[in-house]
Amino acid sequence: MQMLTTMITPFCTDGSVDYETALRYVDFYFDSGIDGIFSVCQSSEIFYLSLEERVKLNTLVYRRAKELEKKHGRPFTVVSSGHVSDSLEGQAEELNAIWRSGTDALVLITNRLDAKNEGDDVFIENCRRLIERLPQDARLGLYECPYPYKRLVTPKIFDFCLDVGRFDYMKDTCCDAATLLARKKQLEGSAFRLLNANCQTLYETMTGGGDGYCGIMCNYHPRLYARLRELAVSDPERARRLGDLLGTLGFIENGLPYPMSAKYHMTLCGIPTEQIARKPDCAPLTEYQMGCVRQLKAITDRLEEEFCK
Repeated sequence: MQMLTTMITPFCTDGSVDYETALRYVDFYFDSGIDGIFSVCQSSEIFYLSLEERVKLNTLVYRRAKELEKKHGRPFTVVSSGHVSDSLEGQAEELNAIWRSGTDALVLITNRLDAKNEGDDVFIENCRRLIERLPQDARLGLYECPYPYKRLVTPKIFDFCLDVGRFDYMKDTCCDAATLLARKKQLEGSAFRLLNANCQTLYETMTGGGDGYCGIMCNYHPRLYARLRELAVSDPERARRLGDLLGTLGFIENGLPYPMSAKYHMTLCGIPTEQIARKPDCAPLTEYQMGCVRQLKAITDRLEEEFCK
């Protein structure tokens, strides 16, 4: 069972990437007890970062994660995406650059492999051609990224991935417990892990055989997700209660602008972060919105006292 966070990108006042603060995020995530980071993903605003920025960011995140892993003797996984081009040639260039910068798995964005939603055969052929352009030793993953549209994976595509034998991971965004568990049954006996991105269905999928979580809410209360993983084994009744609470708190994703709310939350956690994003129409939080994030932080602190101590 793994709990991974999606990595947000901090920016300096001049709009450049704040790499120093990004490293502090890695320390924050590690200290919380979660299992790793999904680096250079949609939360990182990869569609608005240059390839040079994506590579540098991933390089620093991976190096710091592995330094912490070695120092403390605890695994800390980094999986990375970063391909945003329309052409397979451009995507191959981007993914090869990310692989050279360091990662435990290259995560392929599903809508990049079927940009016009033309069907499974197009997806599989594009995926096959892209994989041929990647290093043979690169482990692979998938991400059903909602932008520019959500391209869900079908049973036929999962069969293809199993035949390839190089896929270890998927960030599942179907947001339906029954669908995720049916997928998990299809993958039974393989090393292919499904991490749920939807906190409202997380506990149900964890107890039904799912492999954990990879989502934005680990930016707000990662310690609680790490604790949920532990309680699922040691105290299922408390885990159910914590899972219900986390699912309810997760609706903040629909009520407050992201990633701005996560950046302000990092400030509340002692990591000053500018209210700057490159994502279009992403303005600094209003006083009302900041008040809501402060309430979330206060609730999180109380829940940590109850469940983590």
